[in-house]
Amino acid sequence: MEMEFESKYEIIRTVEFIINKSFIRIALQFPDELLKDSTKVVNALKRKTRLLMKEKKSEDDREVRFFVMADTTYGSCCIDEVGALHIDSQCVVHYGQTCLSPTSVLPAFFVFGKASINVSSCVEHLLDYVSKSDKPIMILYGLEYAHVIPCIQEELMERLGLSKTESQSKFSVADVLCSFISPTKDPRESMEHPEPSGKSGNYRLGGLTWDLPEESKIEDYLLFWIGTDNSAFANVVLTFNGCDVVRYDVEEDSLVTEFTQQRRILKRRYYLVEKAKDANIIGILVGTLGVAGYLHMIHHMQALISAAGKKSYILAMGRPNPAKLANFPECDVFIYISCAQTALLDSKEFMAPVITPFEANLAFSRGSEWTGAYLMHFEDVINSSKSESEALSGSEEPRFSFFQGGYVEDHNTNDEAKNGEEDTGETMALVQAAEKALQLRGKDHNPLAKQTAAKSGPEYFLNRAYRGLEINSDNTSPEPFIVGRSGKASGYKHE
Repeated sequence: MEMEFESKYEIIRTVEFIINKSFIRIALQFPDELLKDSTKVVNALKRKTRLLMKEKKSEDDREVRFFVMADTTYGSCCIDEVGALHIDSQCVVHYGQTCLSPTSVLPAFFVFGKASINVSSCVEHLLDYVSKSDKPIMILYGLEYAHVIPCIQEELMERLGLSKTESQSKFSVADVLCSFISPTKDPRESMEHPEPSGKSGNYRLGGLTWDLPEESKIEDYLLFWIGTDNSAFANVVLTFNGCDVVRYDVEEDSLVTEFTQQRRILKRRYYLVEKAKDANIIGILVGTLGVAGYLHMIHHMQALISAAGKKSYILAMGRPNPAKLANFPECDVFIYISCAQTALLDSKEFMAPVITPFEANLAFSRGSEWTGAYLMHFEDVINSSKSESEALSGSEEPRFSFFQGGYVEDHNTNDEAKNGEEDTGETMALVQAAEKALQLRGKDHNPLAKQTAAKSGPEYFLNRAYRGLEINSDNTSPEPFIVGRSGKASGYKHE
């Protein structure tokens, strides 16, 4: 049992990494489902670290300290750099499912875990389905099954009677992106087993990476997923929505070919994009502080929203939920800046829709159309936005709003700047809103006015039916006050 435990959490490999890098303060990040084993992992790491340092006769007598991190501020698949920096950690060891997003400050070492699987049964189901399809197979998988992929690949070649070179025309297997990430570097640079050069069309998703030959397209392949129906698989179905996808359910030992739920998600995302086009006030939700490039993406979204003539506010609140976002009723839509695996937030129960940066590009870039392609990574979204802005520059035609039922002209702040009506900042907006509030006393005001017409937060609160204490602008003297009841509730003095 002890050997199985150490193998599952890769104790030896983790200790060797720590000693080779000379780290003495290590943060161990566990998801909620693995937190119960954190104490055993720490004890095993301490024991193996002392033994290995004695074997190597290390002159460094400093004690290696481990700190367990749980209940991360954002998604558990991302490295919690903020929490690790609070304890002056030199590195983070991450356990469980991960998105393998690049880090900004700290190096990260990943332990994916080792889930059990019947290799022979998996190969049997794969071959059975391959016989019904004339397309080559691209094998993708959850990272917890990465340890058995070489066995599956070897058995496939043996059953088909093909060599490794000959088998590439029949099926290909994705590689794990990496198991160690250095900060501010592209994780593809630290791959342990890089693919030979000379190929184009590199893909990466859910911690996996694969290359296709020059003249091949991903649509020419049948995607065979090994693992559970989790967020990583949902990203595969959404990103490669033009491909045939098959999932091997390890627990049920069966193939799943119908993904109506995932296809329905794609239709809903298109609906949210159309709804976001009519938004005037946008909240930018900070969903990560560890993924490299998140700050650049926030600035990119601010510039995009400003160019579209809309108002944006940056909000940092940890993991968003309906109760948290209900505190910002002035926002018509929220943009969730997060890693690829947590960006697709189901916002059916929210007061306002929550979209991804890619969907924001589609909604706020004039003239852009959704071709069906879907991008999740920050650099891909930014590069796509730059190419679209160059192709669509100068487009000022009115757009058709499905929700308003006609053509509408978007408010353009760039035109105002040309006319000399430049924005004077947040302070002037608040002052002008206060002046308008003083002038509304005694005038007809419709409390049921459309709130989505507001261009900023102060203007939204100005148009609300309830505004708290109001000042009578016609009479500057204070209103006479009334003395209320006094005494106990069981019997007031005047009773």
